[in-house]
Amino acid sequence: MTQTDLPQKPDRRFVLQSGAAAVVALLASGCALPAAAGGPPPLGFTAVPPAADDTLRVPPEYEARVLYRWGEPTGLAGAVPPWRADGSASAADQAMQAGMHHDGMHFFPLGRDSRRGLLVLNHEYTDEGLLHPAGVSRSLETTRKSQHAMGVSVIEVVLGPAGWEQVRPSRYARRIHGNTPMRISGPAAGAPAMRTAANPAGDQVLGTFANCAMGVTPWGTYLTCEENVHGYFGGPGRPGADHPRSLRRYGVGPGGQWIDWWRHDARFNVTQHPNEAHRFGWVVEIDPMDPTATPVKRTALGRKAQESATCTRTRDGRVAVYMGDDARFEYIYKFVSRDPIRPGGYAANRDLLDHGTLYVARFDEAGRGQWLELSVGRAGLEPAAGFASQADVLIDARSAADAVGATPMDRPEWIAVHPGTGEVYVTLTNNSQRGEPGKPPVDAANPRARNRYGHILRWREAGGDAAAAQFEWDLFALAGDPAVPGAGTRYPAPGADAFGSPDGLHFDSGGLLWIQTDVSGPAMHHGDMAALGNNQMLCADPATGRIKRFLTGPRGCEVTGCVVTPDRRTLFVNIQHPGETRDDGGSQGHWPDGGHTPPRSATVVVRRRDGGVVGT
Repeated sequence: MTQTDLPQKPDRRFVLQSGAAAVVALLASGCALPAAAGGPPPLGFTAVPPAADDTLRVPPEYEARVLYRWGEPTGLAGAVPPWRADGSASAADQAMQAGMHHDGMHFFPLGRDSRRGLLVLNHEYTDEGLLHPAGVSRSLETTRKSQHAMGVSVIEVVLGPAGWEQVRPSRYARRIHGNTPMRISGPAAGAPAMRTAANPAGDQVLGTFANCAMGVTPWGTYLTCEENVHGYFGGPGRPGADHPRSLRRYGVGPGGQWIDWWRHDARFNVTQHPNEAHRFGWVVEIDPMDPTATPVKRTALGRKAQESATCTRTRDGRVAVYMGDDARFEYIYKFVSRDPIRPGGYAANRDLLDHGTLYVARFDEAGRGQWLELSVGRAGLEPAAGFASQADVLIDARSAADAVGATPMDRPEWIAVHPGTGEVYVTLTNNSQRGEPGKPPVDAANPRARNRYGHILRWREAGGDAAAAQFEWDLFALAGDPAVPGAGTRYPAPGADAFGSPDGLHFDSGGLLWIQTDVSGPAMHHGDMAALGNNQMLCADPATGRIKRFLTGPRGCEVTGCVVTPDRRTLFVNIQHPGETRDDGGSQGHWPDGGHTPPRSATVVVRRRDGGVVGT
């Protein structure tokens, strides 16, 4: 992919063109899962109809309450700066408050039950028009504020008589943002391409930003994923032919990008400091239980527009991490650790993600697939091709995947592993360029030209072992018009609810699959989307293939970051960029506070009114 294939403005989710009202096509055959024995029946809730207003809606058997809005205190000890609707809060204030545009999230229990825990959540990007009184970063101070509005929040929450509440102050509370000191580890640490004037050793970096999806390790740490980092680097002039491939391939270059941080913070000027961009686009490991622990960028997992870092155990006790690269015609990856998981939590597994093998997926015909190893010296990854070391392979993982013949996918997003069967599901959000002149054609795993509404694939590793080199795959759901030539799918079962652009994905401990959507850009507001309404969350029962709409978000939002507590009685979900009218800013709507207030991303708590299991 050349730089012209990548968005040059904040079109984070790319533009979906108008089309027929979406319907969902499900495979009636394939690897249907056995129905759960005992317990409440799945999908027993009343389906929510599509909605297009500025309201969040859940089934009548449920209630929803806002918990943690942009600008609210994180729970750090000391003075609590207030949120200011006019955007006049300082960069220092924002570093103590909830960031903007909540995304991936996980609940870490404190104790033996699900009534107290830590919510750890990502903040993906900023709406500069809401964040600053002037509507744009015009100084180092406002640039710092933008950097502090992204990253990660760690908050403590407890279920009391009045419902879930945030604990303030909390000894666990923490904000991690674009200026938090971090360590770089793994094979790329210290490599020449990671060294800068500020860090000649190439082993330390300030900050994480553009944090989208996430993962959780078996030893209890949080993995935040740096996605569209290219949009924050720039500089005077335009990229030349000598611009490094490891930057070009990721859309990084001089000239205008999304937000011109480089004008006020020199480390984002790629003309002066090109290696700084190599230090972003990684999976970052965070210990949520220790607010003093230094976050670590795990380079063995490869650099890309990170979506998901979903962990599972291999048959022999190692960890496998599944990852997507969220851009058109990018790839799906798997990392398998060299060493087994050790008892003793993070202290015993501090370097486990620094040693192992990175693979990229090739989806073949007839439902077969292969994991292709990305190791220097193998399959053409040689010095003559620009890969003199494993660090080169990892820093330019996209080009390495190109070289070994991986399958270009329709924007791989979230990945989820079924807790019972080990089957792996991935959302392919959309790709309106599939099959266009000069672009990759349709293939078995990406079966539609101009795939405007996306699909969900699943695969089973050979022998049920996450370390396997082969897998079998099939299509779980197709969002869009199944009459499109080449779709090759069956019509849905009666009553299946329609959706477009599947994005977030989460399995609860009972095996229900929660699907969240992000139809964005002009298509969100186009008349042809009337059948879908606002973005939504659906619940699927893989045993039957049934999918029901559970929640609709307010106008202009993305629904994302779902997590269900271990007892399955509480669902936390994030509502991102409510009221957004375009990806480069602009909003209409006043959710969640109403009146004439600006819209605010927020974490919402959803529970059954009778206290029962969610999704039933």
